Amino acid sequence: MNEKEYLQSYDISKFDRPSIATDIAVFSIIRSDDETNYRKESESLLKLLMIKRSDYPYKDMWALPGGFLRKNEIPTDAAFRELKEETGVNGAFLRTLDIFGEPNRDPRGWIISHAYLALIDSSDINVSAGSDAKEACWMTIKVDSEEIKSEKSSSDIKREQLYTLTLTDDKNETIVAKIKRVTKYVNFHEQNDYVILEQTGFAFDHPLIILKAYLELRDMTEKDGRIVFDLLPEYFTLYRLQKAFEIILGKELLTANFRRKMSDYVFETDKMDTGNGHRPAKLFVRNLEMF
Repeated sequence: MNEKEYLQSYDISKFDRPSIATDIAVFSIIRSDDETNYRKESESLLKLLMIKRSDYPYKDMWALPGGFLRKNEIPTDAAFRELKEETGVNGAFLRTLDIFGEPNRDPRGWIISHAYLALIDSSDINVSAGSDAKEACWMTIKVDSEEIKSEKSSSDIKREQLYTLTLTDDKNETIVAKIKRVTKYVNFHEQNDYVILEQTGFAFDHPLIILKAYLELRDMTEKDGRIVFDLLPEYFTLYRLQKAFEIILGKELLTANFRRKMSDYVFETDKMDTGNGHRPAKLFVRNLEMF
């Protein structure tokens, strides 16, 4: 039998096949609308794009935008399509986050999610609910963590960490999830297992996807920071770039050290930022050769 004959006789129905979906964790840094002090820089917060489901399962609960692949559609195309259909958002930067295929993660059946981490400058984005979304909005994300157990031996290290994930919308509606991460080092390689201990207001296993996306964003920012530029417009000030790093990392950075580190990643332009009520600041663009 040659390959053509083999494929003609092959019966794919002998194997159970899951449905494939996409889920997209879209982050943006959004400045508050504070008109009380024109000369004061508005507070900026890291926010996550969420939808409120209009259908069962998990009707009226909050979920990441996403949906099922259509026939002959690749996951990335499906992610862009679902993001546009459900929230009106287009043009986000997408990178694969992980594959989520745990049994019983979806009450409808065996469904595997190809999850994405996405970043966007939201300054010119109008979020609007569509498709099967009842609402769509940006929610402020807050992640607290504490180590609850640590064991060390000559051949192994095991740590247990508890994360509390809190999302809050502009109406002060809050949803919370608690997730435990168990970290082991096997043959000098790190392995992580996650368990959702409790969740309120979230659909599916989306707290886990959100947490992993948040940790990935923070880790990539800590390593070299190139991912942060996808949260900014084409032209930006060094102050705004530094604030984006600080918001993600949750700590202040020394300005001189930061600007020295970023010097190879940006080019100075002849444009000036004059619209924030303070002294005009130079605008920069990213150095594409470093990306």
